[in-house]
This record gives sequence, C-alpha cells and structure tokens, in this order.
Amino acid sequence: MTTTQDTQDFAGYVASLPRVLAGAAALFRDVRGRVLLVEPNYREGWALPGGTVESDEGESPRDGARRETAEEIGLDRPLGRLLAVDWVRTPGVPPLVAYLYDGGVLGEDELRAIRLQEEELLSWRLVEREEITAHLPGSLGRRVLAALDVLADGSGTAELEDGRRVH
Repeated sequence: MTTTQDTQDFAGYVASLPRVLAGAAALFRDVRGRVLLVEPNYREGWALPGGTVESDEGESPRDGARRETAEEIGLDRPLGRLLAVDWVRTPGVPPLVAYLYDGGVLGEDELRAIRLQEEELLSWRLVEREEITAHLPGSLGRRVLAALDVLADGSGTAELEDGRRVH
C-alpha cells in the first residue's frame, strides 16, 4: 500500500529528473517532391508544420504532429511512418527530441485547402530539396534532408543528433 510519504518521495524523485522537451512535425511534399514549409510570425525564418508535444496532457508525438498540422494548416490527416528522431542540443535550454513523420504527398486540391492559423503563421511555400538548408538552417534543415533520404532509399527511421545521422 502506498503511503503519503511514498507518494511525496516519488514526486520529489520525478521533480529531480532531467528535463527534455519534445516536438513533432510532418513532412509534406507535392507531386514534384517539393517540401511544404510554413513561415511563423513569432520568429524569423521558416519551419515545418508541427510544434510542441503536449506530453503533460498525455499526447504522443504522433498525435502532437497531427494536432499541430490540423491547427496550423487546416489539414487533418493520418500521418505515415516515423522518418527521423533528432536529439537537439541548444545552449541554455533543455534538449529537444524532435520527431518527424511522413505527411505524404499533397495533391492540388489539398494544397488549395490549406488554411493558415493566422495567430501563428504568415505564409506557406513549397521548396525544392536544393533550397531546404537556405530556408531551414541548422539541425532542422539537416533533419529534413535525412528524412527525404529515408523516403528516397526506403531505409528505416534516421536517428539523428543535432540533425546529423548517428544510425
């Protein structure tokens, strides 16, 4: 039987554990293979549809990616397989585990159906593979390229650290 002291000890133990953030996104392409990017209004640059996994609410990374995609671009569709998992280190903040799922290929009707979440996004665009790192610098750009490689060669999920493949 659990006592109040046992519960407090366990809560203290959990509070002492290291913190890790989790994010999840979807990689959508058009029929030409271009990648869908979104432009946030709260920071410079471009991103993929996705965001923070609400793990305190019991949300899984897959569910988080689907929810964020529906909120941000108005497309609520099942996601495909996990393409990449990235351990991202940034000085001064807890590490981030970033999950990237296959969003699939969007046809013309789906592209026309995109509705941006005005509270967070300014615009969207389709970008050729060769332009990815110009729009997504650092680990995110490398993560997208690794995921595109996984799709192209049919290999398993890419394990990354700061966007660089470790397995």
